[in-house]
Amino acid sequence: MRIAVTGSSGKLGRSVVTGLREAGHEVLGLDLRGERGPDFLSIDLTNYGDVADAFHGVDERHSGFDAVVHLAAIPAPGLQADAATFRNNMNATYNVFQASRRAGIKRIVHASSETVLGLPFDEDPPYIPVDEEYDARPESTYSMVKHLEEQMAIQLTRWDPELSITALRFSNVMDPADYADFPSFDADPMLRKWNLWGYIDGRDGAQAVLCALEHASKGFDRFIIAAADTVMSRSSASLAAKVFPAVELVKEVGEHETLLSIDKARRLLGFEPHHSWRDSV
Repeated sequence: MRIAVTGSSGKLGRSVVTGLREAGHEVLGLDLRGERGPDFLSIDLTNYGDVADAFHGVDERHSGFDAVVHLAAIPAPGLQADAATFRNNMNATYNVFQASRRAGIKRIVHASSETVLGLPFDEDPPYIPVDEEYDARPESTYSMVKHLEEQMAIQLTRWDPELSITALRFSNVMDPADYADFPSFDADPMLRKWNLWGYIDGRDGAQAVLCALEHASKGFDRFIIAAADTVMSRSSASLAAKVFPAVELVKEVGEHETLLSIDKARRLLGFEPHHSWRDSV
């Protein structure tokens, strides 16, 4: 496929571009900043006209796309004023979704976020492991936008039954260079309690995108994407019992099994994480 990847210069974006190219796809990266070359286009995604024009074609670059992977965003709460985060992220996502529809692109994979699950879990989750079955619990402007983007996707796919939008609720993205810090988390289970001790290797994030592109069905769906294990050496069950004693553990979990359930992604997308920090430290 010929695929546009927004946010191609970001931490996850770089891994996704590499992974898609290794799988044989033709990729054009779109971002505000990046390495100049034939495979990159500088673009302001908050400008609808530029996005729509780029999706239809760019002289000497391409004549259209088969799919869009939308990763671009202000990547976390607290980096800019809340209004700026809302304005940038919501407008960019609307522009990408709508321009894709106008250009006849029917396959979109979108970076949602684990934050819609209720991070930083100052209020107990309804059960552990958390999954996609309970209502979103955004606790920041950034997270609220991710929830609204998912709601927008639901309506757009209702309007256009041929459209496929897959929201991937990525956990905290890590590169191999980050793993040297992981043993320090063991000193205090509260340090990473905010996302149930989860993470996702960027290479496995790229695998999830590829799986979503290959297996996405018409309509909208959402999937938690996390590593198969936690960032901790102590057992997952003991962590849940110590930090969330009033929350039901709804299934037996393996020694270090993720408490961000990836069962749905495994079942429907064929996603299976291959990378763990334990292999690098």
